[in-house]
Amino acid sequence: MPTIEVTLVYSPASRVVHEVVLHLPEGSRVRDAWVASAWFAAPAVGQPEFPNASIWGRRATPDQVLHHGDRLEALRPLQVDPKEARRQRFVKQGARAAGLFARRRPGAKPGY
Repeated sequence: MPTIEVTLVYSPASRVVHEVVLHLPEGSRVRDAWVASAWFAAPAVGQPEFPNASIWGRRATPDQVLHHGDRLEALRPLQVDPKEARRQRFVKQGARAAGLFARRRPGAKPGY
């Protein structure tokens, strides 16, 4: 039976990346890759059976068919809402140091 090669990538924490190359039967799906990896064999209580996934950065479903050379990425949930993080950064650095027009030439008009 022909096989495909899929790279499985998972980052449990910032700056930590686990990568493994799997050889799966042709026609395998995302859920088959998770089972073959054994990384997500026993999900925590209240957690979904498999993590959210993407293939080359594009969202993938557990039933999506994998192809030779795919890079399957496990997505972890966001720790902080990106909008809230931006608000906090803005408050921390102040209005004058942020934004598109933060550095103006001396004598330049406001907004240019």
